[in-house]
Amino acid sequence: MAPETDNYGEVKIIENCQVAPPQGSLSSTTLPFTFFDIQWFLCHPVKRIFFYDFPYPTNHFLQSSLPPLKHSLSLTLQHFFPFASKLIWPPPPHEPFMRYHQGSDSVAFTVAESKADFNLLVSDSPQNARDWHPFVPSLPPQDTLENGTRVIPLMAIQVTMIPNSGFAICLTFNHLVADGKSLHHFIKFWATLCKEIVTKGGNHLGSFLEGSNSNLTLPSHDRNMVKDPKGLKQVFLEELKKSYFESLEFRGLVKDVSTNKARGTLVVTRDQVDKLKKWVSLKYSDTYGDNSESLQHISTFVVTSSLVWVSIIESEEQCNNNNNNKYEENCHLVFLADCRGHVEFCVPQNYFGNCLDSGFVTFKRGDILGENGIVRVASAIESEIKELKREAYRDGENVMERYKELATSGERLIIVAGSPRLGVYETDFGWGKPRKSEAAHLESSGSISLSDSKNKEGAIEVGFSLEWPRMNLFINIFERHIKSVHQTLSMMTNLN
Repeated sequence: MAPETDNYGEVKIIENCQVAPPQGSLSSTTLPFTFFDIQWFLCHPVKRIFFYDFPYPTNHFLQSSLPPLKHSLSLTLQHFFPFASKLIWPPPPHEPFMRYHQGSDSVAFTVAESKADFNLLVSDSPQNARDWHPFVPSLPPQDTLENGTRVIPLMAIQVTMIPNSGFAICLTFNHLVADGKSLHHFIKFWATLCKEIVTKGGNHLGSFLEGSNSNLTLPSHDRNMVKDPKGLKQVFLEELKKSYFESLEFRGLVKDVSTNKARGTLVVTRDQVDKLKKWVSLKYSDTYGDNSESLQHISTFVVTSSLVWVSIIESEEQCNNNNNNKYEENCHLVFLADCRGHVEFCVPQNYFGNCLDSGFVTFKRGDILGENGIVRVASAIESEIKELKREAYRDGENVMERYKELATSGERLIIVAGSPRLGVYETDFGWGKPRKSEAAHLESSGSISLSDSKNKEGAIEVGFSLEWPRMNLFINIFERHIKSVHQTLSMMTNLN
């Protein structure tokens, strides 16, 4: 479905169509939701965008590149059919489920053209968040049957050409279908097939799919392998019943509305990450004594998330003219942990769906802003990760209620999306690696995103969205912390 446009930029719609699995490639089928899925019923759609170089006119793209994109997508959907399925949500007490109906279900696919500045879009420098909105498709509208059953599409894709510069591929999907790992499994599968067609003509695609050297791993849709030792599915279904009658629309943590925010990207190099890890470990030892083994092997995720969170809260404080009245306000950080391979569930790495646990860290604003705030936050995130590894869903029966409370509390909430391990910059459709890839929903979801870097091995890209007055302030604070870490370690080295 075409995106909504506004005065900040428009696109010319070239084609609206549907892409389905090849006719006869799979039968109509249904899939139940697991407890891993059901908690995401209250989440707004996830949006992931990729920008690629393509220095040719639109007609050349339409004739030479669009056909393999569509064909490879169709072939991919026969293995990742949940994205072409619909959510069937009958009135309680019936359970919701996914249904793929052969011959009628498909993915909405839009082809568009834009006059936007491609070099600005792919840059890391701050830019209007609204400039990306025309590239993002909306999910098709839901239907409601006479008996009250809701029928809801689950994915939409838009390909937008910027003539003689590049093109964008943006996917909007409902989180209850899949988590980030499953999404990128799907995207890489699609990209690999497309590249085979683009570079070799697709004449040997059949043998390529069957070959052992194709690096294509098929997804597993076996929901029976998901164990539910704590009976969380029934707990979550009870929570979901309340939501069915409360609203006809999905509700999320943050209202999904247009904003006047800016978005930008910061790159933390491997050297900076290593120094940050060492600095945090040394500071922790100095502050808490020799009982600091818990931070000896601190992760890239922990130190990067800590630095970003503290820098965001500091930028808020300075923009608010140091309003001390909010020092007792709770600030929350939420991050997600992959449960594939966790001993409690034994879910394989190729499992398709959701398989995530939620980590929650809460501090008073004054504690984050105080001395050693980064170290304090890093220690708390590290401890929460260890607890998730020790026992997944230890407070699972309250997770949906906790998300609802965070959505309505008015307290500061930041969600960490993505992961450097997903390898977003390895997604090559046949025209090279992406110039940029980002979560396109950051400004409406209260999220920051972490990913691998397009240019520097071992580096981390941090995507963020803030109000314009805070943008440069946040960047300066972030870079000041990085510089301070470097200077502190240099001084300690010279003293030794």
